[in-house]
Amino acid sequence: MDELILMSVRLMGIFLSRKKRRKRWLTRRWWTRPLNLRRKSHGDYEHLFQELKEDASMFFHYTRMDLATFYNLLNLVGPHLKKNSIRAYFPPEFRLAITLRFLATGDQISSLALAYRIGISSAYEVIKETCAVLANVLAPVYLCLPTEEEWQCISSEFLRKWNLPGCIGAVDGKHVQIQAPINSGSEYFNYKKTHSLILMAICDANYKFLLVDIGVSGSNSDNTIYSSYLGRAIKEDRLNIPRGVIQLPGSHITTPYYFVGDAAFQLSRNMMRPYPGRNLTDRKIVFNYRLSRARRTIENAFGILAARWRIYRKPISLNPDAVNNIILATVCLHNFLITENNKELQQHLYCPPTLIDQELENGDLIQGEWRNEPNILQDISNIGPHRATTAAYEQRDILADYLLTPNGEVPWQIEYIRRGRHAF
Repeated sequence: MDELILMSVRLMGIFLSRKKRRKRWLTRRWWTRPLNLRRKSHGDYEHLFQELKEDASMFFHYTRMDLATFYNLLNLVGPHLKKNSIRAYFPPEFRLAITLRFLATGDQISSLALAYRIGISSAYEVIKETCAVLANVLAPVYLCLPTEEEWQCISSEFLRKWNLPGCIGAVDGKHVQIQAPINSGSEYFNYKKTHSLILMAICDANYKFLLVDIGVSGSNSDNTIYSSYLGRAIKEDRLNIPRGVIQLPGSHITTPYYFVGDAAFQLSRNMMRPYPGRNLTDRKIVFNYRLSRARRTIENAFGILAARWRIYRKPISLNPDAVNNIILATVCLHNFLITENNKELQQHLYCPPTLIDQELENGDLIQGEWRNEPNILQDISNIGPHRATTAAYEQRDILADYLLTPNGEVPWQIEYIRRGRHAF
């Protein structure tokens, strides 16, 4: 009998608790805030965004693209942004506009929610869903693994623009700062004393990203090249790289195709890095200089990315999965805009010549405007001792010798490396 009474009391307590919660849910202060009810008369999308369509320069400043490119992008992603719901929903153009504004400025989502007159939670969902759609729709077209023929075309472009035969891409990695996730401990804590995710990338001679690897936690910085999928794929030769060799122009010397990286990467037959040390011979200094000219493309690619998408100017305050989609969305948008602007043969608004490094005929470098832009993308650290194979050392020496021959040199290289020191 006592047990029945206790059980009845417990059931009554549960019933009253649920009834109380239900009553609190039914008597919420409002379903939609009064200021959001005036969206059509005061919201940024309904007024400011529509007015910007009449001002080309301000529209580009707002979205990082011109109006025609915006509608081209909307045609690609719009069908995936439609919502089938009996309740009022935000149209695809609205979703794309607020997301591009978030990526372009890095503003707090709460500020954008106020400007667009929607709820903060709704703004979070819209931005996260739209970034996922941008990544899923654009990546298969603008960020896919090159074929062997495409790798060969990339190599030809590196030779034409940067005078480095056999190079098929420049590799680098950056820390993308994030706000520390709840209960994450030191999982994302890196050597710079910040929390981050690592973005590993390969780019071509025209600053387009070829492959990216996103999501390795910042605490893995000392072993990034091995812990990332991209690093393992390079090391294990799983990227459709042509199996044969390329003949160096004007000679009978052959070399495998290879990527270029800085001192953080391990030397191998498909990864060339500079000669280490300070007191180097002219031969080694020339090789390092010529390698750095090609490797500068990945520095500029990251610079353009951070200058155009200012979400990278401060730690991203979202969970790591959402940050992964945001990073991939910006990379895909970067490739989309470079490709479409070149295809239309328009003035390159997204990447004008002044934004990137420029090289004069005598080798002097005019630094791009992106280097004056504040961003918090941090370099990955050195991965420690490098134990390369004898074949890798020999290949680097062969390239170094070739770059001193009449067919392999650039006219200004010796004068350039001797500037600022006495040479007799």
